[in-house]
Amino acid sequence: MELRHLQHFVAVAEDQHFTRAAERLLVSQSGLSASIRALERELQTPLFVRTTRRVTLTEAGRALLGEAQRILAQVRAAHEAVAAVQGVLRGTLSLGTEQCIAGVDVAGLLAAFRRRHPDVEIRLRQAGSGELAEEVAAGRLDLAFAYRTQADTDQLRSASLTSEPMTVLCHSGHRLAAGGTALTPQDLADEVFVDFHPDWGPRRVTDTAFAAAGVRRTVALEVNDVHGLLDLIGEGLGVAVVPRHFRAKRASLVSLPLKGTGEAAYETIALLPPPQATSPAARALMALLETGSA
Repeated sequence: MELRHLQHFVAVAEDQHFTRAAERLLVSQSGLSASIRALERELQTPLFVRTTRRVTLTEAGRALLGEAQRILAQVRAAHEAVAAVQGVLRGTLSLGTEQCIAGVDVAGLLAAFRRRHPDVEIRLRQAGSGELAEEVAAGRLDLAFAYRTQADTDQLRSASLTSEPMTVLCHSGHRLAAGGTALTPQDLADEVFVDFHPDWGPRRVTDTAFAAAGVRRTVALEVNDVHGLLDLIGEGLGVAVVPRHFRAKRASLVSLPLKGTGEAAYETIALLPPPQATSPAARALMALLETGSA
């Protein structure tokens, strides 16, 4: 099994199309097809179901994809490690993050990293914490800043950045604003909620806390960006339970402490692959973060 076979396989799996994958890899379509057939012969099983419009992974293909991505990530990390020993940090830094993450100034950190390592290409994507964990574990991201959604595994480790309580945000004219006191999930049982997609860290914290308190809540307005959530609350269309640092983003909204949720807190972490698979670029970024050099 050659590395190019795995590279070709991953490209076709990601694009779900031989022509697009061939164009991206700068190889001929016939050469790409031959590479995939060679891999299928070696593994003695089809990896794709082919149609006239696209290709999809077979069960064997799905099993191979994660391992292939991890192998390619480790090979890339090996090349970058050798370059680092030679005194130059090169390659790519692929970073994932949730929006408005606490404990790290992502833009400032990346700016400091670029000043120190101008030969490294930076790639950034935003997603929910669950998806980011999967991307790091599969080797598609070098590291990510996210909410803790799971314990460490053989493919994924974490470093805690900060932890903060959750707070209730509402319009200044809302009935809850007048009291100015801490609220429990029971106090919010009849409210209409604005919240994020279920994969986002704040949503996971809130869902867990309310479920533990035995309170069902109605999420009528679901968004995928922080400012959209704040706009909806600002128009009096619902309330939200969010990490405490969100309250500084919209001074016109009222923030009320949330109590009666046990250990519910928003913990932000850096998600990393195992030490041997962590790229030099990821290690350099974490060193900047830990020393406060950003």
